[in-house]
Amino acid sequence: MNQFLFYLAAFALVLGVLIVVHEFGHYLVARWVGVKVLCFSVGFGKPLWSRRFGRDGTEWAIGAFPLGGYVRMLDEREGDVAPQEVHRSFNRQSVWRRMAIVAAGPAANFLLAILIYWGLFYQGAEELRPILGAPVAASAAYKAGFENGEVVRSVGGESVRTWQEMRWVLLRKAVNQDRVEIEVINDRNEISVRRLDVSPARESGWQGDALNNLGINPVRIRMPAVIGKVAPGSPAERDGLESGDTILEIDAKAMAYWSDVVRTVRDAPARSLNVLVLRQGKQRLIRVATDSTTDEQGRLIGRIGASVREAGLSRKDLMVIVRYGPWDALIKAVDETWDKSVFSLVMIGKMITGEVSWRNISGPVTIADYAGQSARMGVDYYLKFLALVSISLAVLNLLPVPVLDGGHLLYYLVELIRRKPLSERVAELGQKAGMVLLVLLMAFAFYNDVNRLING
Repeated sequence: MNQFLFYLAAFALVLGVLIVVHEFGHYLVARWVGVKVLCFSVGFGKPLWSRRFGRDGTEWAIGAFPLGGYVRMLDEREGDVAPQEVHRSFNRQSVWRRMAIVAAGPAANFLLAILIYWGLFYQGAEELRPILGAPVAASAAYKAGFENGEVVRSVGGESVRTWQEMRWVLLRKAVNQDRVEIEVINDRNEISVRRLDVSPARESGWQGDALNNLGINPVRIRMPAVIGKVAPGSPAERDGLESGDTILEIDAKAMAYWSDVVRTVRDAPARSLNVLVLRQGKQRLIRVATDSTTDEQGRLIGRIGASVREAGLSRKDLMVIVRYGPWDALIKAVDETWDKSVFSLVMIGKMITGEVSWRNISGPVTIADYAGQSARMGVDYYLKFLALVSISLAVLNLLPVPVLDGGHLLYYLVELIRRKPLSERVAELGQKAGMVLLVLLMAFAFYNDVNRLING
């Protein structure tokens, strides 16, 4: 229940921020060009809350159905307008002004993404270095000759510093290429170039994790079951465990790695465990009574207050701090937003042509799941998720589909060419067709959500 509420709150925050930013873009430009705004609503349907503010008495509301929002402007096509306010009607504005108002929503979402990325790049973040684990047997990575512990230096000629950079560049290259050259360096400082066959990612319709489909995964360090530190006042200290002890067995079960110790202790809250350790060449059997606590999902787990001794690659070896100056961070933020926007359009195009599976379309349930997961991983990951969804929302709204902002922009473009607006009949038919398409898309997204819940 706690996890459900946490995920719901993370999703609600993402949704609320994106809707408010999008609609506020429309609102600000409408006010800027002199159009009167009657209502600013987050959500559709009957208002759960509403108040009127400002010189124009604009109604600010929260609707019962939260998946969207709208800005309602003064418009002669939607009701009577007082003669003294006709000049403030949306329909009386020039085509260019109407286009600016409509385009301002997606533009605000793009600006939000740029602002988030700029802050993250300028502030700096600790990220995982692109160190490869042993490739999956018979996979494309295995056939290309990748080895455990190799560090990726560049992908298709583009330098990469982090795992996320490597992943993103590889995905972009894989969209239109069959093979991608990846430069790696091993622990002996030997540089090699691997030619990775990326066609399996496309052949799978881009379903699932593309890197997993290629057999690429990050390095996994298996730490020996040796105690590094014992917390003061902990069960480990109280019952006699010491730094340097090698844990051989717990309740007669062999402990090959520290992960085995963690799993066994977590599964034994408020219990006594028989811990066989090796200390200064001699084995000792120590009885340890675990404490109990709750994990992030609210489940009861055990703890003893001992941490592992670092061995092999340290955190410093695994992680890298990525930070840019203010101007470079802005350039990087714009590039990041542009690249992800273009990639989204390319994938939508390939979805239409059948090269990408429609099962990749995500509905609110999947988005809520990702929102919760990213929030648990930390503020940086949550903000990156928010930026990504903001870009996706902007791109989706710019598609030339009636009902969406892109559909209205298409109408206005036709009006510019014809030098007169489309007939109300044509516009009405377009709106109905767009609504049907949008409902079908939402239904398919919900179907994919349910299917993922059932089949994983």
